[in-house]
Amino acid sequence: MFIADVREPAVSGMFYDYDKRELNEGLKDLFKAVPKGAYRCVISPHAGYVYSGRTAAHAINGLSEGTKKFIVIGPNHNAIGPLFSIMNSGVWRTPIGDCKIDQKLANILLQYEPLQADTSAHQFEHSVEVQLPFLQHRFKQFTFAPIVIRNISHSGTFLSECEKLGSKIAQVMKKDKTISVIASSDFSHYVPQKIADEKDGMAIERIKTLDTKGFFKVLRETGASICGYGGITAVMQVAKDLSLKAELIHKSSSGDVTKDFDSVVAYYAIGFR
Repeated sequence: MFIADVREPAVSGMFYDYDKRELNEGLKDLFKAVPKGAYRCVISPHAGYVYSGRTAAHAINGLSEGTKKFIVIGPNHNAIGPLFSIMNSGVWRTPIGDCKIDQKLANILLQYEPLQADTSAHQFEHSVEVQLPFLQHRFKQFTFAPIVIRNISHSGTFLSECEKLGSKIAQVMKKDKTISVIASSDFSHYVPQKIADEKDGMAIERIKTLDTKGFFKVLRETGASICGYGGITAVMQVAKDLSLKAELIHKSSSGDVTKDFDSVVAYYAIGFR
């Protein structure tokens, strides 16, 4: 719950370790031998660290060294609150410490009309939260702006709203080179590995070419269960406006851990620079 503008962790002890020492040790292991990069935007998974942590470490370690501020866009799995929600003040707590919301950055983003200042959408949502310990491990000191999107449809109207959000973020990033963006998303959910590879592969081809309309078309036609597609679309638009190129950094699936490849969740790290 929210107490005095502090968002307490919702999934500590479930998605990642609640003990600070154990969490730091686990992160150290996940980042081991993972190369650093210079991406301004990444797509990063948000499952339990035992499943997607290695891929997330590749995404976060790939972000530009000079980043001081992050915009983290996740799906609103719980469908609580407005369609586009941003928390624009306070701190988010993890076992490692507190992460401060960049109030100035958040209020600039609020000039994009569909975004609404809201706390209810963030209270129980894990998609932004699970990125923060990775950022704490990699960057130590930073501020951030958390956005969650209720991914309601594959309509042209929703596509346009996500693109406009991306263009607004790109405008801000042009003026401030210390800002990076993370789209928090898992890819195919609970399908055979072969089906996941096929559907996700089609979507990733559209992501690589920054074809937002083609991306939505793939989602409609294949039924690909990519949970954070609104945030991915916004980041694709950011990359288009900033003339960035997309690269696949790392991939994995839950089957790598469970050895059950008949029903997997797929994870990808994709960078834009």
